[in-house]
Amino acid sequence: MTLIQPQPELHGIAGGQALSQAQTQFFIPATASLHERRPRTLKHGDSFAVFDHSGDAISGPGSPEGLYHRDTRYLSHLYLTINGMRPILLSSALRDDNAMLTCDLANPDFFGEDGKVAVEHDLIHLRRTRFLWKDALYERITIRNFDTETRQISIDLSFAADFADLFEIRGMTRLRRGVMREAQVGTADVLLGYLGRDDRERQTHLHFDPVPSEITDSHARFDVTVLPGQRCALFTRIGCGRVETSDALPKRFLKSLREAMHALGVARKRAAALHSSNDLFNEVARRSAADISMLSTDTEFGPYPYAGIPWFSTIFGRDAIITALETLWMDPAISRGVLGYLAAHQATSFDPAADAEPGKILHEVRHGEMAELGEVPFRHYYGSIDSTPLFVMLAGAYLERTGDIAFLKKILPNIDAALSWIDTHGDRDGDGFVEYGRLTDQGLQNQGWKDSHDSIFHADGSIARGPIALAEVQAYVYGAWKAAEALFGAVGEDERAAVYRDRAAQLIDRFDAAFFDATLGTYVLALDGDKQPCRVRSSNAGHVLYTGLAREERAEAVVRTLMAPASFSGWGIRTIASTEKRYNPMSYHNGSIWPHDNALIAGGFSRYGYQREAAQIFEGLFAAATYVDMMRLPELFCGFPRRRSQGPTFYPVACSPQAWSAAAPLALIQSSLGLRFDVPAAQISFHKPTLPHFLQSLTIRRLGIGAAKVDIAFDRIGDQVVVKPMPHGSNARIATIA
Repeated sequence: MTLIQPQPELHGIAGGQALSQAQTQFFIPATASLHERRPRTLKHGDSFAVFDHSGDAISGPGSPEGLYHRDTRYLSHLYLTINGMRPILLSSALRDDNAMLTCDLANPDFFGEDGKVAVEHDLIHLRRTRFLWKDALYERITIRNFDTETRQISIDLSFAADFADLFEIRGMTRLRRGVMREAQVGTADVLLGYLGRDDRERQTHLHFDPVPSEITDSHARFDVTVLPGQRCALFTRIGCGRVETSDALPKRFLKSLREAMHALGVARKRAAALHSSNDLFNEVARRSAADISMLSTDTEFGPYPYAGIPWFSTIFGRDAIITALETLWMDPAISRGVLGYLAAHQATSFDPAADAEPGKILHEVRHGEMAELGEVPFRHYYGSIDSTPLFVMLAGAYLERTGDIAFLKKILPNIDAALSWIDTHGDRDGDGFVEYGRLTDQGLQNQGWKDSHDSIFHADGSIARGPIALAEVQAYVYGAWKAAEALFGAVGEDERAAVYRDRAAQLIDRFDAAFFDATLGTYVLALDGDKQPCRVRSSNAGHVLYTGLAREERAEAVVRTLMAPASFSGWGIRTIASTEKRYNPMSYHNGSIWPHDNALIAGGFSRYGYQREAAQIFEGLFAAATYVDMMRLPELFCGFPRRRSQGPTFYPVACSPQAWSAAAPLALIQSSLGLRFDVPAAQISFHKPTLPHFLQSLTIRRLGIGAAKVDIAFDRIGDQVVVKPMPHGSNARIATIA
């Protein structure tokens, strides 16, 4: 292990420090950087896959590659050779919609018994086409002979399944594991099995077509003869569980591919679409929308965006709510799916091991063996302080965006319970602020979005003692109370609406007195357990602007502090300023740059009228995306200053794709345009709309309000943006507010 890196639910540590058991229990060992690997990823439903550029999954210590289903790796090794040698990589690419991975390969030089080249390289072309659909990986290997002679080709696929729990792959050591079953080998299929200590049978079923020339429990060999200019195809299905079917595999491949592409097309047509004058931005926007679509799993409540690949392809509360807020203007169905799922899984009782309290909203759900056995606490885990107020905030935002009061009435008891949790268990000491503190020593130590072990500290670098009241959490509570005012007003409960209106108004002054620091020029990071301020300049202050908790006269100072060189690197705003004691641009939360964090800050700038500064954030993140593989913004990157003609410095184990990062460019469009909705009036309005300098024009198509869909074009003329509705029978009103 060369480096220990933290993860979003865990506690980061600076390099070189000793790690206690409590600090290391959920860490990710970075034996090789994910950015260095630049893996190719696929996802559908509860399954995802990680491959190298050749389409292989190479097993080994620290390797994240393989096929996963519900937090277990069902395929840990997959390796293709041609005549016993690894083929030459020509190219590797995901479709723009993430539906399919294509790897183009060629033969290396083949040598005869005399040691001379018998077949020159680049005469045999291999194309690996694969996709995920309904808990199975499908692959077609097309072999084409560009030689002038007939060639005998041997294709060998070696494979293995370790059935490792995701937390094992992330670095945890297990003293006891389950039992590997004896492999069952047929003429064209192999069944690998594992009986876990949770008494669950997990199976990997590999099926091949045509029948392999040789098949064992670890490889399948195909001996084929290919005439000059001719081609042939080999098919593989690797299922997470055994499935019997009468369909021939080539037919199943094509049928499943059509179904997968159709499903992605339906999701794509549901949302608004963007097109601009900048081809590079069009690629960024397409990849963002495609990643959101791929990461979203259909539940009985609607689409739910899983957090990220490879470590967080599961239900997260905070991540999904923020992703839903970022994409609400484009695709309200995601918000409805998130609200429905989280309402159905809201805590109803006390469970200290899960940090659960009545009314609290989920942090994380895991389905693997270690979660089932309680070796990690995340089976149904509630240890986040912000998911609950964010849940109410999203409900209010969904009401404003859609007017869907019928759905919100169904979850109104859940909203009530969440509001009750804020008042009781959220405010642990009755001081009017919401604090966190884990209920057992197995829970997460820090429970805001910056949850590294050293992310909440004082000006001298000392770690803050809890219970801790974070600045942004109070802002989310304010947002929740404003949402409650709107929700109860919409259902005719005017007295309750007035109660939450008054609470929100009172919080503004109380928060300002406790959190604003004139010397810092911004809000402090947090209050510790002794109500002492953590006098640290951090990005958290931008979230205070996002929900509107900041007093108007404070906004200018906060914006100025966040855009100063100590905080704004040129790529984005750092999590903490470079002047702070624990600043480290290579850390997880103490100086790095997170796209979703910056998107929320830009939203806050826009709310208070600082469109120019919001556009600077947009420009920085867009510029960073142009340096990233596939134009895909990662979970985070390092906070080093931007330098001319150089790209950003990447964080080694950042997830990519990551839902709330993928949604960041989409949220930045809304912030730049000052886009708002008034459903009762059927009006879409743009408040002081701007476009960053890299966009001369922009078109939004299929933007919905009520039952109407509208297309709107924007042209930048100097510093002004002209809004041009493109009517096609819609009665929606378009307004521009200077």
